[in-house]
Amino acid sequence: MIDLLKIAKIEASGDNLFEELSNLYENANIKPNGYPDAVVWQGGNHDGKVSPVAHSLTDAYALLGTIAAIDILGLPFYAVPMWSQFRHDTKLEALAWFGNIPTTSIKWSTAGDAYVNDESGNKVVVMGKSGNAHLRTQAGVYCNVRPYGPITVVRSMPCLPYSQDKSKFTVNDSGIVHSEMNSPGVQMAYANRLFLKLVNDSGAIGRIATKPTQAMEDGINAGLHSWLIQDTKFEVGRKYAVDPYEEHKESIDKIIKLLPPDFKNGMDNWSGRIEQHIADTNYGLLIWDLINKQNTIVLSTDLDGDRLTDLLADISDPLRTFSGMVANKLGQDIDTNKLWSDMGYTTGNGRDMTSVMYRMEGSPIHEQTLGSADAMLLRLLDGDEWVGGTKQPYDPRIHFVLIRDAYIDANPENKELHAWLDNALNKFDDIYSGERPGFLDGYKKLKDQITPWGN
Repeated sequence: MIDLLKIAKIEASGDNLFEELSNLYENANIKPNGYPDAVVWQGGNHDGKVSPVAHSLTDAYALLGTIAAIDILGLPFYAVPMWSQFRHDTKLEALAWFGNIPTTSIKWSTAGDAYVNDESGNKVVVMGKSGNAHLRTQAGVYCNVRPYGPITVVRSMPCLPYSQDKSKFTVNDSGIVHSEMNSPGVQMAYANRLFLKLVNDSGAIGRIATKPTQAMEDGINAGLHSWLIQDTKFEVGRKYAVDPYEEHKESIDKIIKLLPPDFKNGMDNWSGRIEQHIADTNYGLLIWDLINKQNTIVLSTDLDGDRLTDLLADISDPLRTFSGMVANKLGQDIDTNKLWSDMGYTTGNGRDMTSVMYRMEGSPIHEQTLGSADAMLLRLLDGDEWVGGTKQPYDPRIHFVLIRDAYIDANPENKELHAWLDNALNKFDDIYSGERPGFLDGYKKLKDQITPWGN
């Protein structure tokens, strides 16, 4: 058994967490490309039958829940230290280590507003804030894909209408804010191509969520899309009034020259229906798609993609509540959650929304956010996870779900592993189905009930 409470106390107090965890794991037999001095640990049963997955060891329950889950499961893994203090101490190089691990990976959200110690021991805001933008740049991420219910959002990254380059950011004496855009065109092209492939493979409607009429950057993005669907079998319903490729041809051709010569190979047989909307329109359309159970793939910029996935995460609760209000007006007292399920809807409240980042080279990175992990961990440290009966203890299920997804992605043909992962998740659900145990008690019960891989 690992002393999880001790690890939580060391992190919370700012003591030497690196030393504690380096004693827990052994040095890995791999290094990320270009970083011979990178710290990479390994553990679990490296039996040669299962391709390992790399974990980011970030903050709070993203750290503690991962340590518990990988210990319970015993699958072969790599781990990279990435908690806020360590990211700061390595001047964000730890993000590049993780981003260049040559395996399918799991990245947890990191504290974006954390205080850490600087070289003089003073409290400062962690360098790079959450570090997400830096990680994506270092890892060569060009998009993330977020499926939820019938709707999948392809979010082109970075593809930002704001700057990541601090040196180019200014506010002049008149208070005018200026930043230089930072959207690699090659990555836009890869995201566009993945969007079209998902439409072709799924049979879903494809919706474009850019704003080429007002944002020059989105003109380039839409123009790349226009070039990509040339000489394909895609049917376009709603079309932009002006072809953005023709409008920005000189700029877009510069990007096309940077793409591999076989970039469009095979696309002449791709087909499906595409609707070219400006970004704003998609907010209302996706609500209709959700209500109508219309399978939809959406291509969006990073900024609008974030808003669209927030919408998908948040909209189902109001729809359920409104249905209850209508039923009550008609004299019916109904369980809206059961009604929602009985009608064939599968979306919850967004906490079960998965996200996969695709890299220009290498395997995908599965990512997840733990919004209130730091607050929940404080309850454990305070000795009352129930807060006098007003709260529930932390539910670590998302760790097991994310690990299952990542290992299946890394081992698509290993049916024995798939069945074992499903069985482990079922055992988890048996333990957590009733009154939720405290985190440490749940860890002990899971250790007792789940036989580690290979044992």
